[in-house]
Amino acid sequence: MSGSSGNAVWAASLDQVDPKDIWQKDKDHFVHPWTHFDSFKKDGSLVMGRAEGAYVFDLSGKRYLDGIGGLWCVNIGYGRREIVEAISQQAMRMAFFNPFVDTTNVPAAELAAKLASLAPGDLNKVFFTCGGSTANDTAVRIAHYYHARRGKKSKKQIISRIDAYHGSTYLTGSITGRPADRSPYLHFVEDLVHHVSSPNYYRAHEVLPNGIGKGMTEEQFCDYLIDELEAKILEVGPDNIAMFFAEPVMGAGGVIVPPKGYHKRSLELCHRHDILYISDEVVTAFGRLGHFFASEDVFGIIPDMIVTAKGLTSGYQPLGACIFSDRIYEAMSAADPDGWFTNGYTYSGHPVACAAALANIALMEREDLPGHVQRMGPYLEQQLGTLLELPIVGNVRGHKFMMCVENVMNKETREHFPDAVNIGKRISDHCERLGLIVRPLGALNVISPPLTLNKEEVDELVSLLRQGIEATLADLKAEGHYKG
Repeated sequence: MSGSSGNAVWAASLDQVDPKDIWQKDKDHFVHPWTHFDSFKKDGSLVMGRAEGAYVFDLSGKRYLDGIGGLWCVNIGYGRREIVEAISQQAMRMAFFNPFVDTTNVPAAELAAKLASLAPGDLNKVFFTCGGSTANDTAVRIAHYYHARRGKKSKKQIISRIDAYHGSTYLTGSITGRPADRSPYLHFVEDLVHHVSSPNYYRAHEVLPNGIGKGMTEEQFCDYLIDELEAKILEVGPDNIAMFFAEPVMGAGGVIVPPKGYHKRSLELCHRHDILYISDEVVTAFGRLGHFFASEDVFGIIPDMIVTAKGLTSGYQPLGACIFSDRIYEAMSAADPDGWFTNGYTYSGHPVACAAALANIALMEREDLPGHVQRMGPYLEQQLGTLLELPIVGNVRGHKFMMCVENVMNKETREHFPDAVNIGKRISDHCERLGLIVRPLGALNVISPPLTLNKEEVDELVSLLRQGIEATLADLKAEGHYKG
């Protein structure tokens, strides 16, 4: 499944790069997303220079298996000539023209039609954005506009979940419920967003109040979550609530797969109260769970909107999309001389980004990448499951090519390591030394590799991760953090 590299020119040009100079320029001038300033000032960045297939290479030439697919996004793998050529050809033909009001371009129109054909149900309308955050932001604007055009202007409130991640704009950062992302030094919208419990069954004893989740069956846990959601709807008032946001599988919140039936019951509850159900598929779409979209094919629901980005272009260009129903569009577009939808971006439907997405989807279809994930995903799950043999691995969870390992101090009680131990980062540092990139999130290590991985590459990933955990365990014992 690996693609041709097409990287000979870049490889040659990198010979002229001074690694120390680039490292210093980056340290002096590039403020990174999610910077931890103390660490960055001390260590600076790992500078990557090129990539091929499922691997990235730093400026010294060291090779790393990319266990996080860039950032959940390089689904088709690196160096795919077809996508690069589509980008180049469109940039030469027409790099840009504005998409406002009544002008368009060929790739944007073609991609909108393609997404409508892939999306479930009557989700036939597409609004393009610059990425996942702006797509979720746009979903809010669409929901508010939709309800207001129906004469229900009071329906503005938003329900999200603890541990959710929906973006980093001012609004989507507020919708996000992941505690680590809610910096005490930033301000969030407090009077518009309400959060209900995380659907994390492994941590039910912690996520539910007063420890009532301890000993619950998964079915009982699901019942509690649905009852809680309904109670929140009634508390805020159905006439005040516009939408409910839900990732099919929570990503940055810890690769949390909700209890069976949770999404169906949540959607039914929302529709009973005239609340739009927004499925945030920024991560789960375009093959990561074995389908172009996971909402219907994996979880059996047709939401009112699907938000997507990341795998839409496999990271070759920045692009997001909010795909919504004909029903919503009909209400938004009903005759009204003042009916302007004043929302959008200079780069909505950017022709080069849309050309990249079309080439990316064509590759996925031709190589049956979703089918490959359906065949190889269970093997990745099974092999990662062998890590449960290790004394500090408490949980391995996820679905197909979206997986997570949770590390604990005590497997029986699920006791956490102290924050100061920084267990996930210790493991990822050892993995990096060994030639594997995994993402640390507190006690977690997230795995979301390119979807092209073959059996040998899966084995390599799991072997290196095992070695990284074992090396960390040895450190912990030597430092007295773990006695076993």
